[in-house]
Amino acid sequence: MLRFCTAGESHGEALISVISGVPAGVEIDQEFVNRELWRRQQGYGRGGRMRIERDTAHFISGVRHGKTIGSPISLRIENRDWKNWEEALPVNAGDPAKHKRVASPRPGHADLAGALKYNLPEARYVLERASARESAARVAIGAVAKLLLRTIEVEVLSHVIAVGKAAFDGAPEWAQMRALLQKEDVLLSCIDPEVEQRMKAEVDQALRTGDSVGGIFEVIGHHVPPGLGTYANWDERLDAQLAAAVMSLQAVKAVEIGRGVHAAVSFGSQVHDAIGYSPEQNDKNGDEHFTRFTRAQNNAGGIEGGISNGEDVVVRGYLKPISTLRRPLESVDFATREPVKAAYERSDVCVVPAAGVAGEAMVALTLARCALEKFGADSVMELERNYKSYCKQIAEY
Repeated sequence: MLRFCTAGESHGEALISVISGVPAGVEIDQEFVNRELWRRQQGYGRGGRMRIERDTAHFISGVRHGKTIGSPISLRIENRDWKNWEEALPVNAGDPAKHKRVASPRPGHADLAGALKYNLPEARYVLERASARESAARVAIGAVAKLLLRTIEVEVLSHVIAVGKAAFDGAPEWAQMRALLQKEDVLLSCIDPEVEQRMKAEVDQALRTGDSVGGIFEVIGHHVPPGLGTYANWDERLDAQLAAAVMSLQAVKAVEIGRGVHAAVSFGSQVHDAIGYSPEQNDKNGDEHFTRFTRAQNNAGGIEGGISNGEDVVVRGYLKPISTLRRPLESVDFATREPVKAAYERSDVCVVPAAGVAGEAMVALTLARCALEKFGADSVMELERNYKSYCKQIAEY
């Protein structure tokens, strides 16, 4: 089974990722992995921390001569900001006078709940692990999952469909998604330039008022074969696994599969994807489709009954505004219990594009795990052989 974990704190020495279950023989393109980390750092509204860090992944184990060897893969991402925090957050006892307390919890953050749970006198250690800085570690191993998915021709990308009240209403072509990926001047990762300028205005408004702004990102899994996941057990349903994966990201408060929200207020005749049959096997993107069964739409987001149906898998993450505000909300001092303003540390105004990249990582990791469960493989050659055999079976159905 594909499993992973991360370790590290926001201002600690490094972030660590470990992923196991990756078959032997996957080619690891380190330039691609680092490009994914770069993408996570981009976007209009990012704060000063992103001017300090230059995230790169250093592979420690599980990769030799450019390929995976079947053993657990571990990698390290250096925190350049560590040099500014080494005395405040030492591993050894250090000097307590140099500790930087988070004296008052921020509404919307893990500060208070975490301090209560772990019986901490203030929220410094809660902030350090609960921070979205941890998502960089996920993006790195998500890139490994993407490289694995390439062997079965699956791609995963994201775009931003809303920032504040500015929203894009439409279904992007896959060529547009690929074009967005190649952009060097990442603004807000919206495929519509006009809507993107309205999104920028939303960020500018939040910046002027000392506020923050959230939004919605959409992750698309392209060319996902039918048959991933199952209806047989509740925790094996693909949509349930994807919802949990994306919801686990910092600041995500809701997850939607396909047009689930719209479907909830519509008649069935308006939202269920009518099925047809064509002797041709090409889809609307010109790719060879898995079956000759067709869909007029993809409102289901590529998943029916907990199983992928051969259409693009579409997952939306609804991101709340980040909790650290330059004009803080009311809070209470941990020590005195007196009313004060919530703590503030250097922070972003908008992180929706970055959250989309982290969302890609979580979707890729989930699809990769489900693909390995479906096709079972200890090596890439075995994976490709089993996948092609299954595709032949599906095509002949």
